[in-house]
Amino acid sequence: MQDQQADLEWRDSGVPVSNQFDDPYFSLDNGLEETRHVFLTGNELPTRFCDGFHIGELGFGTGLGFLTAVQAWIASETKGHLYFTSFEAFPMTDLEMERALSAFPELAELAVPLVRHWGANLQPIQYAPNITLNVIMGDARETLPQWHGKADAWFLDGFSPAKNPELWTPELMQAVGDHTAADGTAATYTAAGFVRRGLSDAGFHVQRIKGYGRKRHMTVAQFGVSVT
Repeated sequence: MQDQQADLEWRDSGVPVSNQFDDPYFSLDNGLEETRHVFLTGNELPTRFCDGFHIGELGFGTGLGFLTAVQAWIASETKGHLYFTSFEAFPMTDLEMERALSAFPELAELAVPLVRHWGANLQPIQYAPNITLNVIMGDARETLPQWHGKADAWFLDGFSPAKNPELWTPELMQAVGDHTAADGTAATYTAAGFVRRGLSDAGFHVQRIKGYGRKRHMTVAQFGVSVT
C-alpha cells in the first residue's frame, strides 16, 4: 500500500479528481472557505490553539487542510509548537500537489515549503521551526491503530463515504477515538448516519450542524462528553 500513488485527472476548472474514488479532492465551490468552515470552525479553531496542539487528519490529499491550519496558526500568533499528523494511502506527487494548490493564490507563499519538502520524500517534515508535519503513508485501517500519538482535533477528510467507505468504518472511527486527547474534537463535511454512529460508539458526543454553502449538514464531535 505504501508504494501506491494517487491516480487523478484534472477537471476544466482545475480541480483534481481521484480516479480511484471518482471524487474531487476539494469542493468545486470555494474549497478553501469550505475547509475553514468545516475543519477550523468545526473544531473551534483557532480559539483552542495552544503550545503543543496536535491535529490529526484522515486524508492528506493536496495538503489543503494542513495549509489552512498553518495559516490560522500563524495568524493567531500562538506561542509554541503545532503538530499535524495525517494518514494518506494514495499520495500525490510534488508536481501534482503544486498544481492543485495553485487554485488557492492566498496560500501560495505557504505552499512553497510544503511542496519543496514533499518532493524530498522525507518524513516527518519540519515545515517551520514551530510546525511539524508527519504524513503516515499506507492504509489508515492499518497505520492509525499503530500510531502512538493522540490528536486534540481531527480533520476527517477522506473521500465521500459513498465512494470510499473504507475510510469511514466503525473500526476506523474507534481508532480515531482511541487516538483522541481528553476533550478533543473531530469535524467532517459528511453527515452520513453510519459515520455519526461510528463516532458516537467511539466515545464522541456527535452533532449534525449546518454545512458549508449548498451542503445542508456536516458533523462535529467532542470526545468524552457525557450526554444525559
